[in-house]
Amino acid sequence: MNFLFRLIALVCIVMTASAQAQEKPHVFRGATIYPIEGDPIENGVLVVRNGIIVSVGPAQSVTVPSDAVVVDVSGKVIMPGLVDTHSHIGRGSGGDRSAALHPDVRILDAIDVRDDSFKKALAGGITTVNVMPGSGHLMSGQTAYLKIRNANVIEDMLFCKDPLNDICGGMKMANGTNSIGEKPFPGTRAKSAAMVRQLFLKAQDYRSKIQAAKGDTTKLPKRDLEMEAMLQVLDGKRIVQHHTHSAYDIITVLRIAKEFGHRVVLHHVSEAWKVAKEIAEAGAMCSVIMIDSPGGKLEAAELSYKTGAMLEKAGVVVAFHTDDGITDSRHFLRSAAFGVRAGMSRKKALESVTIAGAMMMDLDKRVGSLKTGKDADFIVLSGDPLSVYTHIEQTWVEGVKMYDRSNPDDRKFSVGGYNVFRSGNAYDTCEGE
Repeated sequence: MNFLFRLIALVCIVMTASAQAQEKPHVFRGATIYPIEGDPIENGVLVVRNGIIVSVGPAQSVTVPSDAVVVDVSGKVIMPGLVDTHSHIGRGSGGDRSAALHPDVRILDAIDVRDDSFKKALAGGITTVNVMPGSGHLMSGQTAYLKIRNANVIEDMLFCKDPLNDICGGMKMANGTNSIGEKPFPGTRAKSAAMVRQLFLKAQDYRSKIQAAKGDTTKLPKRDLEMEAMLQVLDGKRIVQHHTHSAYDIITVLRIAKEFGHRVVLHHVSEAWKVAKEIAEAGAMCSVIMIDSPGGKLEAAELSYKTGAMLEKAGVVVAFHTDDGITDSRHFLRSAAFGVRAGMSRKKALESVTIAGAMMMDLDKRVGSLKTGKDADFIVLSGDPLSVYTHIEQTWVEGVKMYDRSNPDDRKFSVGGYNVFRSGNAYDTCEGE
C-alpha cells in the first residue's frame, strides 16, 4: 500500500512538473517570420506561452522573458499553421442515399480522431481543417471545424465547446454532376436547384411559425433537427461550404444565396475564371483546388492554374484546399506555389493557405496569422514556403509540438508511402528525401 501511495505521489509530481514546463514561455529566435498580417520579419522572434502568442517581431524589439525556453531557429522560416478549408481526413461520413438533402447529419459523429490521416495533415503543416461530408448529395450534412490537437474524443479537436448546442462547422452542399442521380436524387441540374429552394422555403416557414408563437411553448412547432440546422444557415450563423465546378453551376449557387440571404463559400470552382466578376460582385469567397495531373470529372476539364490570379485581380478572397485525398495534405503548400506560378501575388498566395481559409470558417480571430493574442499554431520550415525544395520540419499547435521531421516516428508520416495511412500500417516508408 505504501508503494502505491509513493507511486501516486510520484505521478502527481511528474504531472505538476510537466504542467509547469508547459507554462514556461517558449522563444523561437533567429528565423525569418511570415506573420501573414504584416511584412516578413528577418531575424525574427516569436514568443508563445500557454498556447497563445505573446509577441512577435524583430529581435531588437521583442523582450525575451528571463525564464523562457529559447529555441534557436536561425536560417529557418516560421509561418502560421496552415488552414485547409476542405478535407476528408478522419474517415468521416455524411448523409446516406435515403434523401438528397441531409441538413441534420453531422460529420463530427463519424470522425475517428485516431486515424493516421491527421498525422499526414500535421506533416503537411496543417493545424486547422474543415472536415467535410462527401459531395454526392445536394446537402450532405454539417462539416466540422477541427484543430488538430492530441485527442481522445472528437470534442478534443472541435473549436466549439458544446457539440450538442453550439455550431461546430459549416453546411456542405453540392451541385453539378455529383448530386444528380436516381430518385430520390434529382435527375437534372434544374431539378437540383428546385429541391434546394424548396428546402429553404420550408425553413422560412418553420421560422415564421416560431416567430408567430412569440415564446409560447404550446404554440411552437414540433422540434425538427433538419430545420434547426437550416435556420442557422438562414441566420448566417452556419456558412454553406458549396462544392461547384462549372461556371453556370457557380452562378446558380450565387442566385440561390441571393434569394435566401445565406452566406456561402464556393469550393473547387474549376471555371471560376469565367465568372470572376460575378463572384466578386456577389461578395462570395472561393476555396480553390489545384490538380497537377490530368483526369477527373468532365466538369473540371477547364480547370485553370490562373483561377487564383484572376479571382485575386477581381477582388475575391481566395483560399486553396486539398480535398484530401484528391490532393495529399503533405503537399498543401504546393497549391500556393502553383498559384504564384500562374500569376498570383506572393502575398495573396501565402494568405490563401492561412488567413483567407480562416476567414471562410469565421476563425480568423484565432488562427491564420502570427499575432499577439492568437493561438500559437505555427510551422517551422527549412526554407522558402513556396519552394519545392523546402521541408516542413516542425508543426506546433497551441504551443505544443505535434510533428517533428527529425523524429523517426513522425518522419515516416512525411515520407512514407500510401500504406502508412491504411489501418495504421506505418511500416511502409521510404528513406529518401
